[in-house]
Amino acid sequence: MIPDTLEVVAQKLLDRAKSMGADEADVIATKGQSINVDVRNGALENADRSEGAEVGLRVLVSQRQAIVSSSDISDTTLDLMVERSIAMAKDAPPDKYAGLASVNQLAKQRDLSELEICDPASEPSPTKLQEKAEIAEASALEVGGVSQVSGASASYGKYSVFMAASNGFTANYDRSSNSVSCVAIAGEGLNMERDYDADTRVYQSDLRPSDEIGRTAGLRAVERLNPRRPATGSYPVIYDERISSGLVGHFLSAINGAAITRGSSWLKDSLGKQVLPSTCKLVENPHRLRAGASRLFDSEGLATKKREILSKGVLNGWTLDLASARKLGMRPTANASRNVSSNPSPTNWNIELSSPEDYCDNLLSEMGNGLLVTSLIGSTINPNTGDYSRGVSGFWVENGQICYPVSEITIAGNLRDMLKKIILGNDAQRHLSYVVPSILVEEMTLAGS
Repeated sequence: MIPDTLEVVAQKLLDRAKSMGADEADVIATKGQSINVDVRNGALENADRSEGAEVGLRVLVSQRQAIVSSSDISDTTLDLMVERSIAMAKDAPPDKYAGLASVNQLAKQRDLSELEICDPASEPSPTKLQEKAEIAEASALEVGGVSQVSGASASYGKYSVFMAASNGFTANYDRSSNSVSCVAIAGEGLNMERDYDADTRVYQSDLRPSDEIGRTAGLRAVERLNPRRPATGSYPVIYDERISSGLVGHFLSAINGAAITRGSSWLKDSLGKQVLPSTCKLVENPHRLRAGASRLFDSEGLATKKREILSKGVLNGWTLDLASARKLGMRPTANASRNVSSNPSPTNWNIELSSPEDYCDNLLSEMGNGLLVTSLIGSTINPNTGDYSRGVSGFWVENGQICYPVSEITIAGNLRDMLKKIILGNDAQRHLSYVVPSILVEEMTLAGS
């Protein structure tokens, strides 16, 4: 596809939808390419390249909506898309909250180049990606105790998006992604343990060195050898920085407008109330440079802005798209996300959890005795009550020192109680979309030996 094709296709769909009876319509058209290279035992195991384009059309007819998508952008297919979407909309149940943004709600600034979300550097060659993966693998194998590397990979991706709607909104942008990963295995036979390291960046030049990634994966795998199961009981638990964003993710799911409108959230009655310690602040900043979730507007064309979701532990608001905001009688927060085959839904952008007044430099010392979690396995979470249970592995800590690895254990608690009594570290990775440090939870139930 040539660059202008996305715009042409989108405009064709809008024009035909309006001429065939749609009251409103919007279109998302995307194209992209990606390269992925895997190596094993010092040799190329897999290399693939993919390219493609997709287009999605949403129509609204008498407050009924439907969406269709296709990877075929021929004129015949575009006509079929319009016909089918309108027919589907007429048969859909009415939704008085569905609809596009009004013109005065639309973002004025639409040039995303200032956010640096697309690397201007040339696409890396497969040979260069293979070299990165080979370096990561070799570095992992140099770590004493590492028996093999189950996989080392390097990848690159770039995609373009064009958005258009019958309310006059149009916008386009490009994104890029670069990554290197390595999974190392330590030990032999039934005593094997694995761990990984990876890095993903918008700009190739920001990637951590491949040898560092491989070496870290190897060291982590060796550290997990000969795990034990601690005694069942109640203990403090530290969520390592690698996985602590998952805990924040459960919180964000509970304040998502879709959950709130359904009444299926353990935080549904918590607006304006303290839900985290008074030292904690949770900020959404969609305008961070070189961050994967940065944007100037959401999928409905509303201007995004920085907002404090939590101030001094108090919940300030929900995460809302247009429909959920209308249902709740509130203003939207410009958090609508949509792909070519789905309706808009609320989604969070770049998140930062911090404790500017009271963070801890050494959570292990603060905890004393307890569990350091570095890996999560499965989950059972009740969205209505916040009851929480997960399989985990990590390390047992005594007197602020790591003593031995642990595995095959389960931790449980209630998210509402857990989050009210947390202490934050200061080890958050600033380049990630979710900037979340290690989190110490005061007490959880551990099912061990």
